[in-house]
Amino acid sequence: MAKVLTNRCIAPSVFRMVVVAPDVARYRKAGQFVIVRPAAGRERIPLTIADADADAGTVTLVYQVVGRTTAQMALIEDGGEVADVAGPLGLATHVERVGTVACVGGGIGIAPIHPIAQAMRAAGNRVISILGARTKDLLILEPEMRAASDDVVIVTDDGSHGGRGFVTDALRTLAAGPDRPDLVVAIGPPIMMKMVSRLTKELGIRTLVSLNTIMVDGTGMCGGCRVTVGGQQRFVCVDGPEFDGHEVDFDEMMRRQRMYQAEEKASYEEFLGRHRCRLMEREARRG
Repeated sequence: MAKVLTNRCIAPSVFRMVVVAPDVARYRKAGQFVIVRPAAGRERIPLTIADADADAGTVTLVYQVVGRTTAQMALIEDGGEVADVAGPLGLATHVERVGTVACVGGGIGIAPIHPIAQAMRAAGNRVISILGARTKDLLILEPEMRAASDDVVIVTDDGSHGGRGFVTDALRTLAAGPDRPDLVVAIGPPIMMKMVSRLTKELGIRTLVSLNTIMVDGTGMCGGCRVTVGGQQRFVCVDGPEFDGHEVDFDEMMRRQRMYQAEEKASYEEFLGRHRCRLMEREARRG
C-alpha cells in the first residue's frame, strides 16, 4: 500500500495526487511512468509522473477522470491509500543540449510535458512551452510550467485565456521568429500530436511525441499499446513512450484507442450510477 498525501481536483475532471513512493521518486527520470492500482482487485493503469520530490519521497500524478478506474482514484481522500505504485517504467526522455526546445502540451498532456521541460532546461536548453486547452478552466499547471520554462505561450480554443487558436498556430508563429526551435516535444490528445508532427515535418524540425494515452498494461504483456512507427511494430510501454512524431501512424493509433470504447463507457456509467454524487462533491472541492 502507498499513502496518498493529497488528492485534489485542479480542473473539471482533473485531479492531482501526491503519493508516497520513495524508490520511484529517487530513480524516476523525465518521461517515465508508473502503474497504479487504486485498490486490491482493481484495474491497473499507467500514469506518467508529473513531478517528484526525492527528498520527501513523493511523486505527483495528474490524471483525468475518463473511466471507472480514474473515477475510483478521484474518490480517495487525503491521507488514504492506493494498493500499488510500481515503477518507474518506460524509457526516459533523451535529454541533451540542443539549443531551443519547444515543449507543447495540450490538455492533460501538460502534466507529462512538465518534467520534460524541467529536464531540458536543466541541461542548458532554452525552453519555450506552448500550452493549449479548450478553455481557461481546463488549462492546468500554468504556474509550474512557467517555473520550468524560459517563456510560456498560452492558447485556448475560445480565447478565454492567452491567444485564441490551437497549439499549432502558436508553434508556427514561434518557428517563424528568432526563437525557432531546434527540437519540439509534444504531448496531448493523439489528434493534437498528429497535427503538430505534420506541421514540424513541413518545417523540418525534429519532433518527439509521447504516446502514453494508448497504454493499458504497461509491461508489454497485453499488446494493447501496439503502434506502427517507421513501418515497424512497437510497444509504447517498453519501446517508448516517446517516439519520432514524423514516423508514427497516428490514424492506426486512434483506431486502436476506439476498439473498446463501448465496453469502457458501459463500465464507467455503471460506476457513476452508484457514485455520481460523491464524484460531484469531490470536484466541487478545488485545491
